[in-house]
Amino acid sequence: MIGALLLATLATPAAAADPKGTWLTEDGRSRIAIGSCGGALCGSISWLREPNDPATGKPKLDVNNTDAGKRNRPLLGVPIVLNMKPSGKPEQWAGSVYNAQDGKTYTGYITMQGASSLKLEGCALGGLVCKAQTWRRIN
Repeated sequence: MIGALLLATLATPAAAADPKGTWLTEDGRSRIAIGSCGGALCGSISWLREPNDPATGKPKLDVNNTDAGKRNRPLLGVPIVLNMKPSGKPEQWAGSVYNAQDGKTYTGYITMQGASSLKLEGCALGGLVCKAQTWRRIN
């Protein structure tokens, strides 16, 4: 009986790493909180190392957004990871990513690299040009 229980435990596949949580970006300037939104995953800026514009002392704004109507919104809380759903590949989600540095949204991928690290990719031109960052889990 104990042998059968042990065998059943060993045969159970390991749980997939979960991207839900708070992540420190590669440059350490921000944290992104990823959670469920409907049937997908979404993430927004939850912390900035320098939340205020040094010139004005006021919160930094999404000034580079290609949508002029969003340029006055504070960066803190801006959605960065959008509509990520399982891609069909192990430990990978596909959706969109917003880059506040250039104000553009790209095809995006999250690939888990163990429980405490993920790779976030943003791609343009149908995947011909991609840039990636590795984020570290905070919680």
